[in-house]
Amino acid sequence: MKKHETADAVRLEPDAPADATVIWLHGLGADGHDFVPIVPALGLPPGHRIRFLFPHAKIQPVTINGGMPMPAWYDIPALDRDSRQDEAGLRESEKRIAGLIDAEIAAGIAARRIVLAGFSQGGAITLHLGVRYPQQLGGLIALSTYMPLHQKVQTEIHPESFKTPIFMAHGRFDPVVAFNWGSDSARGLRAAGYELEWHEYAMQHEVCAEEIERIGAWLLERLG
Repeated sequence: MKKHETADAVRLEPDAPADATVIWLHGLGADGHDFVPIVPALGLPPGHRIRFLFPHAKIQPVTINGGMPMPAWYDIPALDRDSRQDEAGLRESEKRIAGLIDAEIAAGIAARRIVLAGFSQGGAITLHLGVRYPQQLGGLIALSTYMPLHQKVQTEIHPESFKTPIFMAHGRFDPVVAFNWGSDSARGLRAAGYELEWHEYAMQHEVCAEEIERIGAWLLERLG
């Protein structure tokens, strides 16, 4: 794959012209380079035609980290799902990533050949946007994360999103994003009517080899 970098993102282009795209969002304090090394471990076949796009979140102060500026998709006032959430920041990132999806579609990639993926904060944006996007996507991959603005999501779901399959995974010993945040979010999405595959692993706030292998297989089932 050919690697291209801009101020906004890291892009991996397949050797043949791309006919599918995975947009992968990093977690708090990381950047688009964070998940680039996972691509070779996904087990994709030689000659695959999947483009990988890893955008960088903007640098902004994060309240739970003492207001320290760092790459973040939104601010986190407290580690409590029922406390105030940064709705304005979530909506801003929603708009930005929806724009990336729109750009891929405009470039000739079918919406059903676009997968949105993310870890932690990036996974929260994946779920937040994925259920609101007005077209069926190829899938959503949400790792070690949760559904933000959960009190509002039922009234904002777009009907087309029910056709988008979802993959969620979480570490049972996650000290950052509580395991029950992820499992509760998964149950809520299933109850709403989404096709959702759930995995849990004996790990903390991270990814593991078994998880990466399953993600690769899941991607091939939808984009292969």
